[in-house]
Formats: sequence, structure tokens, C-alpha cells
Amino acid sequence: MRQFLITGHDAPTTPEFSLDDIAGGAGRLDVLCRCVNSAFFLSHDIREAVRVHLVLGDEYTVRFEGSELRRLNPDERTTAALIRKALENRDEAIGHMAADSSPGVSIRRMGFEETLREAAADATVVQLHEDGDPVVDVEPPEDPLFVLSDHHDFTDEEETLLAEAADERVRLGPQLLHADHAITVSHNYLDTKGFERY
Repeated sequence: MRQFLITGHDAPTTPEFSLDDIAGGAGRLDVLCRCVNSAFFLSHDIREAVRVHLVLGDEYTVRFEGSELRRLNPDERTTAALIRKALENRDEAIGHMAADSSPGVSIRRMGFEETLREAAADATVVQLHEDGDPVVDVEPPEDPLFVLSDHHDFTDEEETLLAEAADERVRLGPQLLHADHAITVSHNYLDTKGFERY
């Protein structure tokens, strides 16, 4: 299982946002939507052994389960609609119990710390960081959890939590990448067994 945890610092925590303005009026929800699409889509197929955790405003986590996903299309608006539908069901999420909103999509009342702890329980936590080890020098983990931030840096508290949880701290290349591009490169790194087999 490949997992990706992306924290959205300005992301909406209520469904009152317009699908026509997800880049401006919805706290750069477009960034998170691109991450979801990069995590799941292949050409004419979807990656089933992938799970994505979107932490929204450190209050809720929307989880996408590749093996169960339906109605996910490769455009930001459709993904944003699934997130909005999850937020419409947020009152049904009791404690850390999930509320399902559509096939393969659920919402929990969990912030960054709780989501990281739960997702890391059976995974190798990989922090993508500009000061990390070159990814080509790191053996690809079997069950990785890649932890990324949106267009903001991690907060000091998030950095501390991640430093404690991380099994690996890696850099994907010489240039800093957008989160969704980093997900694509991470998939290629795993698909090719560390860029060694094509």
C-alpha cells in the first residue's frame, strides 16, 4: 500500500465553498485536488493500492481509498466536489470514527497529528524535504507513507511531529517540486525500484 498524507493549512472545513473558485475562495483546495489526481491516475486506469489522506485545516481528514473509489475523474472540480460532499457529512463523523460520503471517500474528525500517527502505524514514513538524502540513495520502501504540505511550509509543530515519526527524509531531485509533481515522481521512483528498472 502506498499512502500520501497532504496537509492543507487553508483548506475549507465546511462545504460552503464554490466549485467555480477552488483556487481562490476555497483556500487553495486546487492544490489538494491535484495531489489526489496525481496519486491515483494512470493513463486510462487508476492505482488501487493507494490511500490518500487530506488534512483540512487541522480539523478533518478526508480519506480516499483507491480500491473502492468511484466517480473520481481527472479534473480538479470533480475531486473538489467529492471533498465538499465529504464535508457535508462531517457531522456524522463521531470522534475518530469515519463517515462515508461516497464510494472510497470518507471523513474523520482528525487533525495532522492523529492522522499521521494512524497512517504511520503500518508504514514507512517518508518525509520529502529539500535537505533530505537523495532519493536515489534510499531503498524504496514496501509500504511508504509520503508526507507533504500544500503551498505553505509545515508549521513548527508539524515539523516536530514529522521529525519524530519519519523513518526516511529524502529529496526527490535538485529542484523543489510542487506537491502533486512530487507525488508523481515518488510513484515513478517506486514503480522503477529506485529508478533502476524501466
